[in-house]
Amino acid sequence: MNYFSSDFKLGILGGGQLGKMMLYETRKFDIHTKVMDPSPDAPSRIACDEFIEGDLMDYDAVYNLGKKVDVLTIEIENVNLSALIKLEEEGLKVYPPTRTLRIIQNKAKQKLFYVDNNIPTADFQRFAYKSEIEDSIDNGGVKFPFIWKAAQFGYDGQGVKVVRKMEDLKDLPSGECITEVLVPFKNELAVIVARSANGEVRTYPVVEMEFHPEANQVEYVICPARISDSVAKKAIEIALKVSDKMEHVGILAVEMFQTQDDQILVNEVAPRPHNSGHYSIEASYTNQFEQHIRAILNLPLGNTESKLAGIMVNLVGAEGHTGNVVYQNMEEILRLDGVTPHIYGKKQTRPFRKMGHVSIVNNDIDKARQIAELVKNTIKVISQ
Repeated sequence: MNYFSSDFKLGILGGGQLGKMMLYETRKFDIHTKVMDPSPDAPSRIACDEFIEGDLMDYDAVYNLGKKVDVLTIEIENVNLSALIKLEEEGLKVYPPTRTLRIIQNKAKQKLFYVDNNIPTADFQRFAYKSEIEDSIDNGGVKFPFIWKAAQFGYDGQGVKVVRKMEDLKDLPSGECITEVLVPFKNELAVIVARSANGEVRTYPVVEMEFHPEANQVEYVICPARISDSVAKKAIEIALKVSDKMEHVGILAVEMFQTQDDQILVNEVAPRPHNSGHYSIEASYTNQFEQHIRAILNLPLGNTESKLAGIMVNLVGAEGHTGNVVYQNMEEILRLDGVTPHIYGKKQTRPFRKMGHVSIVNNDIDKARQIAELVKNTIKVISQ
């Protein structure tokens, strides 16, 4: 099929920053895109060929978009699955496939999938209601501290909380959830796997993630991870097993824990370009967004190796600031070598909202990490 400068139409559900960065690549290839998002101010609006304002959880809205495109993909998992299943039954290519999305959309199903396929993961329990956790604590079943996760609709640190005492449960939603044993890990790692519709598979190097202690969001992504070759090999093998069993198409980001004794446990996965792969725009031969497009269109996959060491710093809204965004000290970071800011186009900031990221590339990973720290301490995302 001719995708380039043709009548072919690619549909994307979701118009956030991931969609916007995907559109850098479709514009490079001159692939016609239709994007749907509920917000009229979605970051992707400026970069797609056609923009539709619509609710991603609405059956008719999703179905109607699908009838106007040749291939449909996502940049967020929270979409109407029933509509996608119907479209798939009618012959539309939906990537990731609905069988993959069905597993991933629900954290409890995702965890059961790991257990069923002998994929190492932290011990967990599944609850239909939050009140059942309190009963289990009283009966000695669940022990403090533990991780609470909403079964559905969690993202970017939302829907996840460390519970250390009974009061911590108070303000959490009451619906279906899981509890996980708190893993005393040494590192949080991620491996991005690209898999095309015809089964070609490539992995990116293992990355290491440093988290913000309060916001539960990634502060730094470091590539390559500062780990031994044997741990890296194990992480890649497990990521490939997850990819194989899930039969996804496109990008799959596999987030993992490296335990104190160097075991690898799968935390969770995302079936789309992911924060842990943003470094690849500047640092890799083929970035994750181009790779996702290649994979879903069944084009040959690109080289996943890095040209340079890469670090990504998330730009999130400063605490105490809500309103029209101002990026303070931008000129100062632009003076630094190997520094590239990506501003997502969200006009309104609020505490911890993802507003952009900055990538730092260097021949020396330690030097890159120093510059990343300087960037982090210099640029401020505030309101007017």
